Amino acid sequence: MITYILFVVGFVLLIKGADLLVDGSSSIAKKRNISDLVIGLTIVAFGTSAPELFVNISASIDGNADIAIGNILGSNIANIFLILGISALVRKLTVQSSTIWKEIPFSLLAVVVVGFMANDVLIDGQANSFLSRIDGLILICFFIIFMYYIVEISKKSNTQNDESIKTMSTLKSTIYIVLGLVGLVIGGQWIVDGATEIATGLGVSQSLIGLTVVAIGTSLPEMATSVVAAYKGKSDIAIGNVVGSNIFNIFWILGLSAFIKPLPFKLSSNVDILMATLASLFLFLFLFIGEKHKLQKWQGVMFILIYVAYLSYLVAVDVT
Repeated sequence: MITYILFVVGFVLLIKGADLLVDGSSSIAKKRNISDLVIGLTIVAFGTSAPELFVNISASIDGNADIAIGNILGSNIANIFLILGISALVRKLTVQSSTIWKEIPFSLLAVVVVGFMANDVLIDGQANSFLSRIDGLILICFFIIFMYYIVEISKKSNTQNDESIKTMSTLKSTIYIVLGLVGLVIGGQWIVDGATEIATGLGVSQSLIGLTVVAIGTSLPEMATSVVAAYKGKSDIAIGNVVGSNIFNIFWILGLSAFIKPLPFKLSSNVDILMATLASLFLFLFLFIGEKHKLQKWQGVMFILIYVAYLSYLVAVDVT
């Protein structure tokens, strides 16, 4: 009963945490003339990726590779198809040129790199496939390169922030951010714990749990943050949060997980790598269909329908 209560309370913490995080980070962006895009790609993405990080480190230590890999791939798929789909329904999202031509391709590169690294059986003809510690270190190196890029665009950015953003003192903004992150992490963990217990009781595989329950659960902070940001008209934070989180998920979290303990990779997971690749490709292509550089409501509906079809496929395969 306590688990179910915490499951419900977790949603409240997520929503409130996302609200505080967006307000605090937006205030800092305005006061220090840092663009909303940079804030979304760094502090917001870091904070909302914390549940994935916690779950993956625990899964790696416990040797639950299916949950660790499924959590990251599932989260990246959910981030684009589900979260951006819902965010686009709330409000049309305008995407900056730098995001289209740099960050989105970088997130696509992340999935492709993992696909090559993890397929030892198909590429090298080895008996087993896995993400080794060396693979993990390489992914972390990519993450360092991405962070260097973020620092550079932060220095060059002259983006003017929306005057409607509430200005707070640095101390108050920091408190908002800290409280927001705490709410996101705790709320996300309580939801994952409750959902995992429910799913385990149904007798489904760890892989399915990782790709669905755990992935969606750990993506709830991104959902709450991006939907709130979209509602407030902060497209840069809504988009930057999702794209930044996808990059962090693979290069940082999956890299760290593999470094802690090599992760066995099943050939069946290539379907999920394909879906994660298609998610980034669709996001890129959709921004040139209809209104240029805008993610429209009808496209949000299509994203959600694709995600529902993907979940249906996962359940059908697992049941059979």
